[in-house]
Amino acid sequence: MKKKIGLLLTCAFAAAAVTGCSGSAASSNSQTAAGDNSSDGAVKMTMSWWGNQVRNERTQQALELYGEQNPGVTIEGQFSEWSNYWDKLATSAAGQAIPDLVQMDYMYLDQYVKNGMLLDLTPYIEDGTLNVSDISENTMASGSVDGGIYAICAGINSPSLLYNKNLLDENSIEIKDNMTIDEFYAVCLEVFEKTGVKTNIAYGIPETYNNYFVRSFDTPQFVDGKMGGSAETYVPYFEQYTKGLEEGWLIDPGVFSELALGSGEQDPLIYGTTPQTQSWCAFYNSNQLAAMQSAAPAGTEIGITTWPAFDPVKSGFLKSSQFFSVGAHTKNPEEAVKVLNFLTNSLEANDVLLGERGVPASSVVADAIAPKMSESDQKVVTFINEVVTPNCSPIDPPQPEGASEVYNLLIQMVEKVCYGEMDAQTAAEQFFAGAVKIMDGKQ
Repeated sequence: MKKKIGLLLTCAFAAAAVTGCSGSAASSNSQTAAGDNSSDGAVKMTMSWWGNQVRNERTQQALELYGEQNPGVTIEGQFSEWSNYWDKLATSAAGQAIPDLVQMDYMYLDQYVKNGMLLDLTPYIEDGTLNVSDISENTMASGSVDGGIYAICAGINSPSLLYNKNLLDENSIEIKDNMTIDEFYAVCLEVFEKTGVKTNIAYGIPETYNNYFVRSFDTPQFVDGKMGGSAETYVPYFEQYTKGLEEGWLIDPGVFSELALGSGEQDPLIYGTTPQTQSWCAFYNSNQLAAMQSAAPAGTEIGITTWPAFDPVKSGFLKSSQFFSVGAHTKNPEEAVKVLNFLTNSLEANDVLLGERGVPASSVVADAIAPKMSESDQKVVTFINEVVTPNCSPIDPPQPEGASEVYNLLIQMVEKVCYGEMDAQTAAEQFFAGAVKIMDGKQ
């Protein structure tokens, strides 16, 4: 579940202001988390990211390779589940101890830049330290804020519905790309009637899906820092859950009480052992197919298609799966940028990473590693190029401050609907009123 990053940053910065008067604690933390130069000239840096076990292993191997090629440089990897990552990063940012290199999300990029937490990479691009010549202008633009470049795309992906292909094939249930919402409902009911297996609709992690959903109505979720649309815009979103409850195919929310939300390994698609605790599908991003396939029980094939929508072309988009950024308080900015360049452009590094974060931003790297990628990753490349790219629309701007609080409210409303405490109309009205209040308070 995504955390209240705006509130966390505000509180954390305030705490840092209080403790910072003494100087010692903040200084010590900064040296530890933001890298240091030892007396023997060695450079020690840290890099943080969220992800699954596959990502953890591959990223650590790539960082070790950089150390082998650059004697005297050591990079400590710090990885977390998504649910803990932003709490930790906000706390380190408050003490001006943000890691030297960080994995950054599109949703939080604007806020971290405006709080002075990320390094503007423009001078390093201009002097050639960071080579972006093989990255498209549109992809580069996604990491730009107020004219500066603060993030480099770590992989291109798209929203993707992952599903148990064996289960559906065995029951002659067809999945088509670019499903409408009504076609999705029909599949959910058919799966349930034939197998008893239920459906999980992004429970507890609705951030991207809600935005995707309302794009069908030509309604950006946020407009100039305020809520877009009206309460009626969100009624169909909550109706997904009430329909699933009425027809019996929606997974019981109690299933998630002991699971780590957002963890692929614990998603009901992978983790569920009975029809009541299992989901035939999962709402993730295309770059997560390999990890989900790796975590799946032996003999299970995970399929990939687009998320359902009222208008799949309007809703669909390509995005940076995540970014690599350099912390503004690093003691080794040039070396940190060199590591970023290595992860972005080195064929040796990408022979290790193999597109786990998505299709590499560098066209040269993407072409070079394509034949070496796993079957799952090659499936993703085909999906991005042939299914999504011809049938999508431009991505919305990064979410403004307050967005995470809006999503937290959305999670609360979805829970009330799933537990039968509220109907879709009431949930939409209370959600929109609360969201407007949150966003207006940020102005």
